[in-house]
Amino acid sequence: MDLEVGPGLTIPESELQWRFSRSSGPGGQHVNTADSRVQLTWDVTGSSALTEEQRTRILERTARRTAAGAITVTVSARRSQLRNREAALDTLGELVREALAPPGPPRRATRPTRGSERRRLASKQQRSATKQQRRRPSDD
Repeated sequence: MDLEVGPGLTIPESELQWRFSRSSGPGGQHVNTADSRVQLTWDVTGSSALTEEQRTRILERTARRTAAGAITVTVSARRSQLRNREAALDTLGELVREALAPPGPPRRATRPTRGSERRRLASKQQRSATKQQRRRPSDD
């Protein structure tokens, strides 16, 4: 089953690598016998579904999640392997969608209002006065 990320991008199933292992957490004795934990890996650098621009953008924006040019998603939230597989596909799709989204407008620098500046300074003076009162009295 191919992963449809958006209208212009579909990741073929042949590029997705699955690994299954035993999961900790809820499930009782079933947990000790079933491989319900899912690891989904997609090699971004070797993908034929991406243009060079898309590949660069995904690698830049997912640099913290990428190892050797591949994105790995691990899911063990559900008791069944099928539901964990669905969750892993959803997570990977969302990651790629967010990485390919165009950047927003640049932040415009603003100055604090006069009132907020006064309130900030007044609260600083109040904290200072409180701490002054906590000091030991001087011997004078």
